[in-house]
Amino acid sequence: MTIDRDTVLETRDLKKQFFRKLDVAAKIAAAIGADVAEEIVHAVDEVSFSIDKGEVVGLVGESGCGKSTVGRMIAGILPKTGGKIFYRGQDTDKLNSEDQKHYQLSVQMIFQDPFASLNPRMRVQQIVGEAPNFHGLVPPNELSDYVDETLLNVGLDPSLKQRYPHQFSGGQRQRIGIARALAVKPEFLVCDEAIAALDVSIQAQVLNLFMELKEDLSLTYLFISHDLGVVEHIADRVVIMYLGRFVEIAPTELLFDGPNHPYTQALLDEVPRLDQKKRQFNPIKGEIPSPLDPPPGCHFHPRCPHASDRCKQEVPVLKQLEPGHWSACHLNDD
Repeated sequence: MTIDRDTVLETRDLKKQFFRKLDVAAKIAAAIGADVAEEIVHAVDEVSFSIDKGEVVGLVGESGCGKSTVGRMIAGILPKTGGKIFYRGQDTDKLNSEDQKHYQLSVQMIFQDPFASLNPRMRVQQIVGEAPNFHGLVPPNELSDYVDETLLNVGLDPSLKQRYPHQFSGGQRQRIGIARALAVKPEFLVCDEAIAALDVSIQAQVLNLFMELKEDLSLTYLFISHDLGVVEHIADRVVIMYLGRFVEIAPTELLFDGPNHPYTQALLDEVPRLDQKKRQFNPIKGEIPSPLDPPPGCHFHPRCPHASDRCKQEVPVLKQLEPGHWSACHLNDD
């Protein structure tokens, strides 16, 4: 699914499993015949996609579907279990030490909780200036001015840089987190629910800031969210994820005008619209299955109104319906 443009990042069959090993008691129980075994969480199940320079890709799904895990693997925070990540066409597993450092600095992550992600014992000056100082990106005698400039870029008053995180509002703390990420001059930002913890009015301000920074600094975004309304506003393309798998990928306008996968259709049916009159709320039936024991075949089949016997047995693959529009549903074969 590589697009013939300037691809910044690509994943191929990216996979992540979390293993819960048996403790001493469980090992003893297993030795005497008890039905206990090591648990495996199938968080991400062989996902592939690419992101072009200057593009904003929205990654959407219910809580627990694995979208944050995808972002953390791309940012190098979590090791992957399998698959490949390519940055600028290079396999990140085969980078030399210098290129590996460049990759780690070029891809930065902005976290959901703007308070938990900041060290409460460090002043803003240290939070923003620590990484560029450590990596030698800025001469020590220019660091203070560099921090001031970075804070101004995110709409913060540099005179406040001697304060601690608890002395700021939630929106200001998120701007500090953005400034910290920008301080190492990245090219690619993974925004993990970056506005979910903020008030609605502040969300709009931070979204506008993201778009301004994208233009001013030529940034590329993977924007992870559960809010389709926000993603519709900011993203060029949207990836829909369900229980560790990508089920639909399409340009934003195309996805919202003509969703193909039943899961995408169900999500979009419940997006609040100002032009909608009274209507009954019909949530997706059932609960999202446990990643400890995902259902066979199509993971969505226990909740899908169109499920057939084939859906219960065979895993659907992403199939191109039209240029740029991919969907993983057996209904497309009929």
